[in-house]
Amino acid sequence: MKIYILIFAIICLVSCKKAEEMRFDHSANVYFDIYNGDKDSIVRTFAYNPTLAQDTVWLPVRLSGIRTDVERKFSALVDADSSTATPGIHYEALKTQYSILPNKGLGYIPVVIYNKDKELENRSVSILVKLTGTPDLGIENPYLIRAKVVFSSKLEKPNWWDTWPLPPYSRTKHELFILVTGQTSLTTDGLDAPKNLYYIGLLTTMLNNPFNWVSKNEAKGYVIEEVTAGNTDSYYFYNKSNPAKKTLLRKNMQNGKYYFIDENGNEVI
Repeated sequence: MKIYILIFAIICLVSCKKAEEMRFDHSANVYFDIYNGDKDSIVRTFAYNPTLAQDTVWLPVRLSGIRTDVERKFSALVDADSSTATPGIHYEALKTQYSILPNKGLGYIPVVIYNKDKELENRSVSILVKLTGTPDLGIENPYLIRAKVVFSSKLEKPNWWDTWPLPPYSRTKHELFILVTGQTSLTTDGLDAPKNLYYIGLLTTMLNNPFNWVSKNEAKGYVIEEVTAGNTDSYYFYNKSNPAKKTLLRKNMQNGKYYFIDENGNEVI
């Protein structure tokens, strides 16, 4: 019996040693650690924060292998053929390399996206990022080395819009509503009518006198400036933190009032 026990112990010791050797001899790799309904996609929108000129999407990159006490580098590139976004206009070019810090199993690729293309109000663009191997870290699993970032600044008409005295709908009016009220949604419950009508009243007041609203809300960072110096018929309304995104404010020659002009060229009323 003692002999059998000794033989069994030797076999276990040899097996453990082989497993340990395999584990430590296996090369280290990286892969995208993204789990959501779209598997490899992250979706962002500037719609609810139009003053934001840029944002950063952090793509998590997981280490597959043994952690070490030295910093290791991995790299990535944008697959231009599979992306619709344009570098410099929609996003900042990627760096040449990124790091897995000592004794860490996770790193990140910061993808900086821009909100300065007016067309983002009408369509989404995408960036397909692909991991590439380095002498430090390989890319073993071909199914986990791609990640897509999809973004826009589109607003869609919400189902509660027609419940309250807000029509007609336009994305410009919707954006102004969010700006003035700080609300991204309203209920359709009649018991909430006093509160919701209060928010609509705030929008109406702003639309009736945008110049006064700007002067009373300096902290929000909005300005109104003449489209052409000396011409008081047309102005641009925009936030100083995102001057590329402007809304036209034009004088109606028949009644002398100023109206914001929406994406369809109509007056916002």
